[in-house]
Amino acid sequence: MTTTPATAVSDLDFARALTLVERSVVSRLGEALKAEGATLEEWRVLSFLGDGAGHAMTEIAEFALLSAPTLTKVVDRMVSLNLVLRRVDDADRRRVLVFASERGNDALGRWTAAVEQEQEGIVTALGSEETALLRTLLQRAWRRLGS
Repeated sequence: MTTTPATAVSDLDFARALTLVERSVVSRLGEALKAEGATLEEWRVLSFLGDGAGHAMTEIAEFALLSAPTLTKVVDRMVSLNLVLRRVDDADRRRVLVFASERGNDALGRWTAAVEQEQEGIVTALGSEETALLRTLLQRAWRRLGS
C-alpha cells in the first residue's frame, strides 16, 4: 500500500481524509489486540456482551459494525474458543442470544487494557485537546448525518 505523506492529507477530499485517519486508528488498535491473540471485531463483540445480558445477533452486528454473515463467522470462532455462549431466548424460543463466557469476560479485561493503552498512545500523538475536539466533531457529525 502506498503511504500518503502527512502534508498531502490537507489536500485530500473529506471522505479520504476521514478514511485515512480511521484506518490508522483501526490498524493501531488491531496490532495491540493481535499481540493479545484477539481481533478488533472480537473485542467489539465482547465489549458489547460485557454487560452480562444476552444479546441477539442483530444487536451485536449493529454495535460491532459488522454484517450478519461476518458476525456469524466471528461468533462461531469465539464459541470454538469458549469466549461466548449461545442460548435460546427463554422469552422467545425462536431467538438465540449470545453471552460472554467466564473465559470471555477474563479476555475482555485483558483486551480492553490493551485497547486503552493504545488509545492513550493515540491521544498522546494527537494531543488531548485535539482528541477531545475531534471526538466532539465526529459525534456531532454522526448525529446530524445519521446512518
